Amino acid sequence: MIWVVATGIFFHYQEGQRLRDFPQALEGILSLDNVFLYDAFYPLKPSSAFDLEPVPTDIICRIHTPDMLERVERSGAFEGALLSASGTVGAAIRIWKGEITNAFVFTGYGDHHAGRDFFGGGCYFNGAAIAICELRRHFGAKRFAIIDTDAHHGDGTWDIFLDDPDVLYICFCPGNHQEKNNKVNIRVPWRVTDEEYLTLVRENFFPRAIVFQPEMIFWNWGYDGTQGDYGDIGLTPNCHAQLAQEIKGVADRVCQGRVSVVLCGGSRRNLARRLIPEIIQVLAG
Repeated sequence: MIWVVATGIFFHYQEGQRLRDFPQALEGILSLDNVFLYDAFYPLKPSSAFDLEPVPTDIICRIHTPDMLERVERSGAFEGALLSASGTVGAAIRIWKGEITNAFVFTGYGDHHAGRDFFGGGCYFNGAAIAICELRRHFGAKRFAIIDTDAHHGDGTWDIFLDDPDVLYICFCPGNHQEKNNKVNIRVPWRVTDEEYLTLVRENFFPRAIVFQPEMIFWNWGYDGTQGDYGDIGLTPNCHAQLAQEIKGVADRVCQGRVSVVLCGGSRRNLARRLIPEIIQVLAG
């Protein structure tokens, strides 16, 4: 099947070094006719035709406890956490409505360490979980797949969906192998080559996704496992675009290309500047 691909980029202006070069580093990409920028409103930000509205807190409390919400509000990271989750939710809804085919979501505070009543590791709200809840509630969607290639185990995503067999969650990390209710932790060696890692993904996510037939795929993408970053497991920068090509191929096969890439771990600014545009270029075709 051939269709016109439209890619959404969901961005908000954040503190910190790793994304200091954005959105300027996307200058050539943003000129493409099939790429659309959605950004969050800040009083001093540049004007945009595609402002991204924050998710109401009552929607967050459909996934996280009110007590956890209060703790995040007191953490000093609430605004960034809220807009990170809002990007993931906004991307999923626009994909589902057919406004875009796929998306890349910039987050200052990633998803996968945020559980129902706990957060940590730089993750405050689980945007993918909130997005899945909203797609089910408003559009009758049911089955989803989440592939997690951050270098660390997504304990928050595991916690939220452990008893939900309609979410396939495959996490690739150095932890022990586990499998329950379509939640699978694939053990990755502490040191691995690009080809060894890609083989693990091909053998463990792709066949499961094809059988499972999700209606949308979320990719929790971290580049922290790249050589020289804090979760270094031996991957070279070249691995990520190849991984994106193959995951996009599976999404094209099983769910009409509907895939949302959610930025998780990674700290090196030079890697972000190189890898994020490469991932988005793959999404945009």
